[in-house]
Amino acid sequence: MLRIFFFLIIATFLFENNSFAYDEYFLTLRYDKVNLRQGPSKEYPVKIFYKKKYLPVLIQDRSDNFRKIKDHENNTGWIHISQLSKKKAAIVINGEAIMFNNLTIYSKPLVILETGRLCLVKKCKNNWCKVKTGEYKGWIKKDKLWGLL
Repeated sequence: MLRIFFFLIIATFLFENNSFAYDEYFLTLRYDKVNLRQGPSKEYPVKIFYKKKYLPVLIQDRSDNFRKIKDHENNTGWIHISQLSKKKAAIVINGEAIMFNNLTIYSKPLVILETGRLCLVKKCKNNWCKVKTGEYKGWIKKDKLWGLL
């Protein structure tokens, strides 16, 4: 009986943690000007004006046609779904990131990207992502990017 009890506690703990992770996903901003509101309606006041197309946001909740988001600076609020896109993008975090020609640190380094640099993500493989930013295309370590699961 005691074994069953412990099994149920462990199973509940594992299920709760996994279900929470699957609920969150990333989208990007569709336009250069997007309003972040305090609540899930146009009746709520605007908290922040985003001015960067393709900025990645983490979707945390939903209410009708609004999505609760969190950005890379931990700001939270509500955005109408018409303002969101499925295009993949990420922001450089954790200091500077080196972009390489291939997905290995032994390949040719192309450029050093500063924290906050927005990158459009083409594809990811293992711990690397192929990105485009400005005139540069190359590979960056995934742990230097925010906006990917």
